[in-house]
Order: sequence, then structure tokens, then C-alpha cells
Amino acid sequence: MFILKAILKIVLTAGALIGIAHFVPGIAITSFYSAFIVAVVWGLIMLFVRPVLALLTLPITLLTLGLFTFVLNALLFWFIATFVSGFTVLGFVPALEGSVCLTLVGWVLHLLL
Repeated sequence: MFILKAILKIVLTAGALIGIAHFVPGIAITSFYSAFIVAVVWGLIMLFVRPVLALLTLPITLLTLGLFTFVLNALLFWFIATFVSGFTVLGFVPALEGSVCLTLVGWVLHLLL
């Protein structure tokens, strides 16, 4: 049951990424396969890398009252575009918009599933 729920979340996140690419200028995804790979990598980065980076950047996060978390997510979103072919992000602002949208989608999926 857990595996099916995880696969469903990845597929829905990939679909959301395609939708985000249509609405946010500066983000492009060439295929559903690329969106699927981005969704898997995004999930793995949010699971393993982001907690470490959040701990390392805790002082600046506290100074900015938590707003640096948005910057951290945007940088990770932008970083994914550097090594996943078929996924491009043209700057920090599209990365920020895309990461906020993707985080909201992930939050809603977590509530629903």
C-alpha cells in the first residue's frame, strides 16, 4: 500500500510540474518522463539533502524569520535543472515561483493521501 501511495504522489507531482511549466515563464519541461525524473529527484532531495542544509543555514533562517527557507527551496529547484535533461529553469525568480508552487502541491498531496 505504501509503494502505491508513493508512486501516485510521484506521478501527481510530475503532472503538477508540467502544469507549473505551462504557467510559470522561465520553466520548461520537454516530456512527462523528464517531469517524472524531476519529481523523483525533488522527493529525494527534500528527504535527504534539504534537512542537512536547513540545519546548516539555521542561523540565517532565524535571522530572516524563516524566509530563507524559500530561498533554499528555490536554489534546490534550480540545482535540479542543472543535471536533469529536459528540465530548464531560467533564473532565480522562476525557480522561486516553481518551488513555491511545487511545495504547495506536495503539501496538498500529503493532506489528501
